[in-house]
Amino acid sequence: MFECLGKIDSKKTGIFAAGVLFGTAGIKLLCSKDAKKVYTHCTAAALRVKDYVMNTAAVLQENAEDIYAEAQLINEERAAEEDVEFDEEDFCEKDASEDAEEEK
Repeated sequence: MFECLGKIDSKKTGIFAAGVLFGTAGIKLLCSKDAKKVYTHCTAAALRVKDYVMNTAAVLQENAEDIYAEAQLINEERAAEEDVEFDEEDFCEKDASEDAEEEK
């Protein structure tokens, strides 16, 4: 009857018991008032970071929209001055011929 007790590895059993004890103590520690304060402060800091990032993203988006609008105005003014509409095929042909001349 006690033969099966001889087959138990005391090292593995000790590690298991220590794990159970540490897990139980860890749960008690994680549920304490001090731990709750730490979680609350960390969550508050994360929310502040989120607000900062969202505000920065909004400013960047507004700046990008302003830059885009100004670029459109510049192109419209330039087109009105030259009284020529942009033709992509002509531009590509001119660009290709200029590249060919530079290579020579």
